[in-house]
Amino acid sequence: MSIKIGALLLVALCAVPLYAQGNQEELPLQSAAQPQEQSGSDTEPHTSQAPDLPSETRQISSQPEKQPKRILWVIPNYRAVSADTQLPPLSRKDKFWLATEDSFDYSSFVLAGIIAGISQARNDTPEFHDGAAAYGRYYWHSFVDQAVGNYFTEALLPVATHEDARYYTLGRSGGGFLHRTGYSLTRLLITRNDAGRNTFNFSEVVGNAAGAAISDLYYPRQERTLDKTAQKWILQLGIDGFFDMAKEFWPDIDQRIFHGRYGSAQR
Repeated sequence: MSIKIGALLLVALCAVPLYAQGNQEELPLQSAAQPQEQSGSDTEPHTSQAPDLPSETRQISSQPEKQPKRILWVIPNYRAVSADTQLPPLSRKDKFWLATEDSFDYSSFVLAGIIAGISQARNDTPEFHDGAAAYGRYYWHSFVDQAVGNYFTEALLPVATHEDARYYTLGRSGGGFLHRTGYSLTRLLITRNDAGRNTFNFSEVVGNAAGAAISDLYYPRQERTLDKTAQKWILQLGIDGFFDMAKEFWPDIDQRIFHGRYGSAQR
């Protein structure tokens, strides 16, 4: 699989929030300084609210930006942390369990199948040949690539460097689209440590490099070149950047396009 696929994923995700924001009218916010109901007053209770504000709009503007367990009921979203949420540091056991959830979730088997199909159609590894047997080779290589990368970036390196592999969203209160996009992409290089301070993201950068290098052990000899290993590393960084943007903007997309339909999705 070439780096172009990762670039296309990033372009696609950028377009979705832009479309959502471009087609969403500004939501009027209720005034924080609403009149207090006086004791013994003849004022009816409903006069303290905004009667001209549609009920759907009030729901969207006031609903907290909670991260669901899944995106579109399928894509696992275990590592996303809702905006303004304070969480304790993950234990070693928690970090390995997080990697396990991401690696063996049912959607991981589906994603491996999709990647295997695309790779076979592109003949990315000619040594695998053609037919059903070739698809099987593509499939298990894709699945192992995912699992190895997850364990390096979410468990092994975070335990060694005391880093937090979770993604902390900014949310709508964190700024506009460009600011939040920049923030999500810089999370490839910046993360939190277990003490809650920003640090260089060794888990992401070094972890994916280690995963790409480890893959040379089970790929054909012809595929064990520095160029192809670097391509796998860069592609994985691009995919992780794509999913960081998905975590950042999914609550907005869910409420503005799907009206919160997926906000309550569970594992």
